[in-house]
Amino acid sequence: MSRRSTVVVGAGPAGLSAARELALADTDVTVLEQENQIGGISKTFEHNGFRFDVGGHRFFTKLPQVDRVWTELMGSEFLVRERLSRIFYRGRLMDYPLSIGSTLRTLGVADSVLAMGSYLWARVRPGSEDSFEGWVTNRFGRRLYEHFFKTYTEKVWGMPCAQISADWAVQRIKSLSLWRAVRDALLRRGAAEATSLLRQFRYPRLGPGMLYGRYRDQVVEAGGRVLLSHRAVRLRMSDGRVRSVIAETADGEEEFEADEFLSSMPLSELALCADPPPPEQVVAAARRLRHRSFVTAGLIVDQPDPFRDQWIYVHEPDVAIGRVQNYRNWSPHMVPDESKCSVGVEYFAWTDDPIWSEPDEAIIDLARRELDHLGLVDAGAVADGIVVRMANAYPVYDSGYRERVAVVRGWLEGIENLQTIGRGGQHRYNNMDHSVMTGMLAARNILGEQHDVWGVNVEEEYLEGR
Repeated sequence: MSRRSTVVVGAGPAGLSAARELALADTDVTVLEQENQIGGISKTFEHNGFRFDVGGHRFFTKLPQVDRVWTELMGSEFLVRERLSRIFYRGRLMDYPLSIGSTLRTLGVADSVLAMGSYLWARVRPGSEDSFEGWVTNRFGRRLYEHFFKTYTEKVWGMPCAQISADWAVQRIKSLSLWRAVRDALLRRGAAEATSLLRQFRYPRLGPGMLYGRYRDQVVEAGGRVLLSHRAVRLRMSDGRVRSVIAETADGEEEFEADEFLSSMPLSELALCADPPPPEQVVAAARRLRHRSFVTAGLIVDQPDPFRDQWIYVHEPDVAIGRVQNYRNWSPHMVPDESKCSVGVEYFAWTDDPIWSEPDEAIIDLARRELDHLGLVDAGAVADGIVVRMANAYPVYDSGYRERVAVVRGWLEGIENLQTIGRGGQHRYNNMDHSVMTGMLAARNILGEQHDVWGVNVEEEYLEGR
């Protein structure tokens, strides 16, 4: 009898995790990746020997199965790092998680008193929680919402906070509390109890790409295939099953038949490339699911440590920068020269925004000028740079997204040999370990177990607050 075969669309954390499970179980697995590099939004890119992590990825998990695989693959090359991240606001670097002293210094006594009054008013007279704005205002007050949530969140999502679903706040900052922050500051307990603000994390010596390279190696060593520059453009379907995936390559289209199919491509794209197409209501729902993308300017800086943070959230409204990373502080091995550092400057964008199509040189120059304006890095210290664009990085939680996902998911349930995994495949802002777990469980379903892949990351308590 021939071995059971599976095609996995996407070589990010979810796809590679699934492929590894299947390959090690002696099944025939082929991974199709549209980019020329594995890792998805957890890739590590390199320029002249300097490494950059796309976005910055902390490795922490409460999922023992994921932890076991990560530890097995990385061993002693998993570094243990102390977290340092701050907020840049009003020309100052503020502690994050917020501390009483740092907040008072930045806001001033008068504004701090007004913020506390605003908080107390919100507790007495809470408003609607239909949006991110309402949810956060009810818990922190209008003034703290405007100081520490509004500007940065609107940079990330490119829309007013009133149009962002409260689900985003519930999923990402539900463990934060003003009262707890004040209490912990007064008792000098820090934020150790707030599991979304972990003080310590692990990190691969050469960035996330090092770990996912080892996933790929195990897949290939076990007889599987990981094919780069293969963009899935069509799913041939009949009788409630996927029959094959058509991939676009540099040499034309190639067809891949299989018994089972896993997809981490955006849920919207998956529905729209089905052949024959799904019902019109599914097509309409898929077309209204949106994703936010981002652009990273990776800069090589002739300074060893321009700032000591791993990353900084930039709340200043007069610059477009959303976040800045110093990868030397993630791992000193990310740089080949200890007198220099690699800095990632991140801009959140829609793919039709001007910055998305700007020439690389213009984006590098913008990053250099804005860092200098903020006083974080001298413009003259930037020696070189590279630009990386990541489309469809963040599934958008706008008004009505939940209903649209339900429509597409309902259609998927009628396809017996197709499972969707990862951030894109479930239109869910998963943490990395949750994406990995969806891949593992989907693979085990193929191997005869029964798991609810969509149940991953429903009630977890340690989501990133920023």
